[in-house]
Amino acid sequence: QVQLVESGGGLVQAGGSLRLSCAASGRTFSSYTMGWFRQAPGKEREFVAAISRSGGSTHYADSVKGRFTISRDNDQNTVYLQMNSLKPEDTAVYYCAAGRFLTTYGARNNYNYWGQGTQVTVSS
Repeated sequence: QVQLVESGGGLVQAGGSLRLSCAASGRTFSSYTMGWFRQAPGKEREFVAAISRSGGSTHYADSVKGRFTISRDNDQNTVYLQMNSLKPEDTAVYYCAAGRFLTTYGARNNYNYWGQGTQVTVSS
């Protein structure tokens, strides 16, 4: 079983920055495509960003493109989400996810493992 643990969330003012981390267990981290999703109260979980196994390819939701950057360190079994120019609408619980043999980076059902989430709150 792959275990994912997010950290780095918190309260920040609009325009500020946060960096989220997701630590993964196991020795097969590099075999997984990693993604970040978020879910606000009363809303569906939505795709934020994804990164390929080697880190050579990244994908972003239009709402965060140019502001967020996903990266990974396979030696540390960790994926990151650098969030800049944060907006109140970015407020959500952020989840990292891992999947193999993906056909669509932004599809939730393409990911097999999920973390517990970390809260990000952006005030105006």
